[in-house]
Parts: sequence; structure tokens; C-alpha cells
Amino acid sequence: MAPGEGAEFQRKAILTFYAMLLVSGVLIYWVWGILYDTWYPFTRGNIGIYTVYIPLIVFGIIGILLYRKKPVKA
Repeated sequence: MAPGEGAEFQRKAILTFYAMLLVSGVLIYWVWGILYDTWYPFTRGNIGIYTVYIPLIVFGIIGILLYRKKPVKA
């Protein structure tokens, strides 16, 4: 294995993890909206779902932005 191949695989694995976080956050929101027939999470009875899917989506987006580009070799 060449020296840079392990790091490249690790970067792609981490990027995949963050992409899965983003997809799971969006999926949770859609499934919750379909099951409970409401798309507005800020009512008093629905605030719990907001605390689940927003961190998933935000961490997914931040992680994708951090790991999307291939590191520049010196």
C-alpha cells in the first residue's frame, strides 16, 4: 500500500459517515412528517423531533464541507 492510500481511504470513509448523517437527518424529518401529518416542528408538542434531526443535518453538512476536497500534497 502506498503511503497516501490509507489516508485517502480514511478521508472517504469519514466523508461517507457525514453523508449518512445528513441523509438520516432528512429521512427522519420526512418519516416523522408523514407519520404525524405535520411539517412544522416548532409547536410545543413537536419540539422533540427538532432536537433530533437538526443536529444530524448540521453535523452532516459541516462534515461534508470539511472532508469534500482531496488534501493538497506538498
